[in-house]
Amino acid sequence: MAEPRPRVAIVGAGPAGAFAAAGLLRAAGDVEIDLLERLPTPWGLLRGGVAPDHQEIKRLEDTFDRQTLARGCRFLGHVDVGVDVTHADLMRHYTAVIYATGAQTDKALGIPGEDLPGSWAATEFVAWYNGHPDYRHLDFDLSVGRAVVIGNGNVAADVTRVLMLPPGELERTDVADHALDVLRDSRIEEVVVLGRRGPAQAAFTSAELRDLGRMDAVDLRVDRSEVELDPISREWLAEEGTFTARCNVELLRDFAAQPPNPGAPRRIRLRFLRSPVAIRGSGRIEAIEIQRNEIARRDDGTLRARPVEEDTETIECGLVLRSVGYRAVPLPDVPFDERYSVLPNEAGRVLGTDGGVLPGVYTVGWIKRGPTGILGTNKRDAEETVTALVDDLRSGALAPPARSGREALDALLSERKPDHVTVEGWRAIDAHERARAEHRPRVKLTSRDELLARARSEG
Repeated sequence: MAEPRPRVAIVGAGPAGAFAAAGLLRAAGDVEIDLLERLPTPWGLLRGGVAPDHQEIKRLEDTFDRQTLARGCRFLGHVDVGVDVTHADLMRHYTAVIYATGAQTDKALGIPGEDLPGSWAATEFVAWYNGHPDYRHLDFDLSVGRAVVIGNGNVAADVTRVLMLPPGELERTDVADHALDVLRDSRIEEVVVLGRRGPAQAAFTSAELRDLGRMDAVDLRVDRSEVELDPISREWLAEEGTFTARCNVELLRDFAAQPPNPGAPRRIRLRFLRSPVAIRGSGRIEAIEIQRNEIARRDDGTLRARPVEEDTETIECGLVLRSVGYRAVPLPDVPFDERYSVLPNEAGRVLGTDGGVLPGVYTVGWIKRGPTGILGTNKRDAEETVTALVDDLRSGALAPPARSGREALDALLSERKPDHVTVEGWRAIDAHERARAEHRPRVKLTSRDELLARARSEG
């Protein structure tokens, strides 16, 4: 009698999970893969995180579909692992489980006034304008004249760009309709982007930074004095700086040399070596107090931003978007490293509390390595984890599951989550969203009720 095929559950159907599934099919071939996802839709941040004006990136969803769902991977959406099914359930039904749940929460600033109305995590704004069903109810007040974005990474660049894009450009994207209505009426004329460290340490990719300088009818301003490198940064850039860091410094110098465009209706100001110390307001945000920093070396040689205590200023504003990093959250019954907010692992094999490998448990993406890298970084990351899993399969290190066969898992889901979304349900959602669009890639359904109702219609 032939041995049953290995069965693998991938928890999280975002890019990391999709890359892992595609890599596993290439490396192992004869394996059954289920993608379990908390949302009714797959592709994670590709759908809910990538800026709507970056459709060339979003088209990767078609590649993911061809490499996974079209090759027999199952999609099990609207299933919350840890709530609807447990880690122990998965271990009983699968040969191996790969956790690809990402980093779901933002880091706090830890300053007074951070919770005032008008202060938001940038991830909340991103999820809102991308139609994430958990965030569609948020109420962003864009009737103010100035917004402040805290952070110097790609998410900070994305939210800045979305705030500055004219409605005509947004109308050609898949931005959520509820967000498009608010953005059309936006009165924001200026976005100030604050970087804690200097221009050499900015975390933008050069492509994202360059996009800020190419926006029509937007005056991008960078103060010459703030792009002059201090001696420590000059030394660091020459000896340790990446190609991206050197490109960014050159771009910023070019921006600083450009003449002002006072006739532009909107303006972006990039500030460096500035940290927020307090958000001020009576009932809602009215201003943000910032402090100047300088670059210093720690004892271990790494760089840090050190405050210059006597040098502060106040910027009047009505909206603050915080983009200072992300954290993963623990998974029930799975070891978690609180210090680094990851699943402890070696090459993708999850480690138990005793430091030993947990047989059959793997991880990939931000929950594996922390919130670093760009979307494509997940592909290389997934290859490492897949290699470890395939090696374990071939060496006989993984025992077959106690409940073999898809039927047993399907029976469990029918009992606990009868409204879970299958591949066919997702195809019905996808087709409906594309059919609604005329000159747009898709018009998203943005509530769980709408999504689930459309998924049920496939029958």
